[in-house]
Formats: sequence, C-alpha cells, structure tokens
Amino acid sequence: MSRIHSGRKGRAGSHRPYPLTKPEWVTTTPEEVVEQAVQLAKGGVSAAQVGLQLRDQHGVPSSRSVTGKRLTALLAEHGVTPEIPDDLQALLKRVVHLQQHLEAHPKDLANRRGLNLMESRIRRLARYYRQRHRIPETWRYSATGAALQVE
Repeated sequence: MSRIHSGRKGRAGSHRPYPLTKPEWVTTTPEEVVEQAVQLAKGGVSAAQVGLQLRDQHGVPSSRSVTGKRLTALLAEHGVTPEIPDDLQALLKRVVHLQQHLEAHPKDLANRRGLNLMESRIRRLARYYRQRHRIPETWRYSATGAALQVE
C-alpha cells in the first residue's frame, strides 16, 4: 500500500507479534491491570501513555495479553474514554504547532502545503469517527477550535 499524500510506498518491515497468552513471569492479575489503567486514565493520561506506563513502571508487557481485551475497550467499559480519540487529538496538536510556525514564517510554502494535507487528514478521520459515533455529529474541524481543544 502507498502513503496517502505521497507517491511513495510506506515504511515496511516485520513487527514482533505479541503473544496472546500471559507470560508466566507476569505476576499482576487482570483486575490489578484494569484498576491501574483506569486510575491513570482518570488522571488525564491518554490510552497510549497508559500502556507505556503499565509497561515501564508496572512490568505489564501487554495489557491485552493479561486481560484479554484491548486497553481502549477496557477504558470504555469503565467510562474513561476521552472526548476526542487519541489519534485525532495528536493530529490537532500537530496542526496547532504548524499554525504557530506559519504565523512566524508566513512564506514557508512547503509547511503550508503540509498544513493543508494534515487538515484534510483530520477531516477524513473525523468523518470516520462521526460514522462510528465516537465523536459528536456536530463536531467539525476549525483552526481556532483546534487551538482551543489542544490547550
């Protein structure tokens, strides 16, 4: 498959498959993992950061192998889902950073094109999430709204 906005192929390579069973050296129970994940998510940490903290600080290589469910599904069961999904939030953060750059450097046309491509990616992803009812039907992308949502 090719990339969205370029004529080149994407980065390819093999990834280590995660085992579906819990490794025998992991001593935490699924209840403890869920409790720690919910506590971290209530503290305002994104789902990706929750997974990293579980791995680095609590010795859980994969919450899916321990609990049998994906981390976002576990958080959704406990009502700790963010208003905007993590990937959309990350794109909004990148757009705000690019907007600030373009205010300081208005003739940077390469980055202006990058901003246009990123905004179209946000609109495409927002349409996907609206269809699956992950964001409200009335949510629309705007440059000023992105700056407010990131802060």
